[in-house]
Amino acid sequence: MLLEKIKTPGLSHLSYLVGSGSQAAVIDPRRDCEIYVEKARAEGLTITHIFETHRNEDLVSGAPILAEWTGAKVLHGPNADGEVSYAETAREGDRFEIGQLRIEVLETPGHTDDSLSYVLHDSAYPDGPVGVFTGDALFVGDVGRTDFYPDRAREVAGLLYDSLQKLLSLGDQTILYPAHGAGSVCGSGMAEREFSTIGHERANNPPLQLADREAFIEAKLAEVHYQPPYFRLMERLNLEGGSAPPRVMQPRALTLDQFESADANHVIDIREPGAWCAGHLPGSYCIPVGMIPAFAGWFIAEGESIALVAADQSAMATAAQHFVRIGLDNIVGGYTGVIPAAAQGRDLGQVPMIKTDEVRRRLEQKQAGWTLIDVRAADEREGAKIDGSRHIYAGHLNEQWQDLDPLESYTLMCASGMRATVAASWLASKGFSKVDVYLGSMGAWKAAQS
Repeated sequence: MLLEKIKTPGLSHLSYLVGSGSQAAVIDPRRDCEIYVEKARAEGLTITHIFETHRNEDLVSGAPILAEWTGAKVLHGPNADGEVSYAETAREGDRFEIGQLRIEVLETPGHTDDSLSYVLHDSAYPDGPVGVFTGDALFVGDVGRTDFYPDRAREVAGLLYDSLQKLLSLGDQTILYPAHGAGSVCGSGMAEREFSTIGHERANNPPLQLADREAFIEAKLAEVHYQPPYFRLMERLNLEGGSAPPRVMQPRALTLDQFESADANHVIDIREPGAWCAGHLPGSYCIPVGMIPAFAGWFIAEGESIALVAADQSAMATAAQHFVRIGLDNIVGGYTGVIPAAAQGRDLGQVPMIKTDEVRRRLEQKQAGWTLIDVRAADEREGAKIDGSRHIYAGHLNEQWQDLDPLESYTLMCASGMRATVAASWLASKGFSKVDVYLGSMGAWKAAQS
C-alpha cells in the first residue's frame, strides 16, 4: 500500500498518490505531472483514477494531461460553473475501489460550489475512515476562503460551515490530507506543519472553535482576501483542460545583445531584492524566484512574453517551473550576469534602500512630495501600521500605479522589504525615478520602538 504526498514549492500545493494492489489514484495533480507516473511505475502500480477536489484557482490542473498519458478516469464535482470537459461528475455517496482501499465521495461546497472531499477507507480495518482528502475546504490550522462568490457571500460561508460539520463527523482518528499548506494564497492562517487529524483540528483549528453557524459566517464575511487576475485564467483552463507543459522548461540562454533585442513584454529580474536594488537592467522589475507564484500573476497577462534576469541557470529553471504551473509559458529566454553587462558599458539602474532613521525623519518633517506606501495585506496592516503611511496592496499596484504622480517621491514598505522591492521595482519599470525601499520595513520599525 502506498500513500505519498507530492508538494509543489512556491504554490504550497499538495497532491497525493494512493495505491494498493496493482492500482493507483492521484488526487489534485499539478500540470507537470510526470512525477506521478514515475512514482506509480516504480511501485508497480497503474494509475486508474484521478480525483479533483475542486476547480483550482491558483494553478493549472494536470488531470487532463495525466488522463491522456495513462487512460485513467478523471472525477470532478458538480456545479463547476461550466463543463469540466475532461472529467466525469462524481457525487456524494459514489465509491471507488483501489485495491483494498475504498474512496467515498463527500460533497463539501463553500470554498467553491464544486468542492468534493474524498474519504479513504481500508477494507482490512473497517472501523472508521483512515483519512480524508479535503481539497481547500479544511486545512491544517485553517479553513477555506469563501470570497469567490461575492454575490452569495453569506450563503457560501454557511455552506462551508455545513461541509466542515460533515468532515468533523468522520471521527477524530481520520488523517487530514488538504490540497494546500502554509504559504498558499488559498488561506491565511495555515499551520507550518502538513500533518494532522480531524481530532486535532477539532480541538485546535481556530475557525472550528466557532461552534455557532452564524458566528462562523460573520467571521468569514470579515476576512479580506486578494484575487490576482491570473485566477480567471486558471478558472478557464481548468474547465477547458490545460495543455501539457513545454517538454524543455529550461529557458534559452541569451547573450546580452539577444536579450535586449528580444523585446519581451516583461523583463523580470528573479535575483534577491538587494541585488536588484544594487544594480539592474533598466526596465526590469524584481520578483525573486520564490515569490513568482504569489506575484507574477498580478502583473503578467496570458500570452505576454517574459525575459528573465537571473544569477545562474539553476534559478532560471526553477523560475520557469513556477511560471508554467500558473499557465504563463511564453518565456523567450534569460540572461545571467548583471555585472558583466555593466562591464560592457550598459547603464544599470539602482534603487536606494533606506533605514528607520531616515523614514522617521521624513515622517517627522512631513517631507513635501513624499509618500510612504505600505504594500502589505489589509489584515497585516490592521495588526500594526506606521502613522502617516498610505496603504496600497502590492498586487494592486498592477493598476493603481497609474493613480500615482511619477514626479513625486515614494518609499515602499512591507513586513521586511521583500514585497516592498517588488512594488518599488514595478514603479521603477513604469518610469518612477524617485522610489526607494524601507529596508527591514515593519520589522525594523517595531524593533526600533522596543
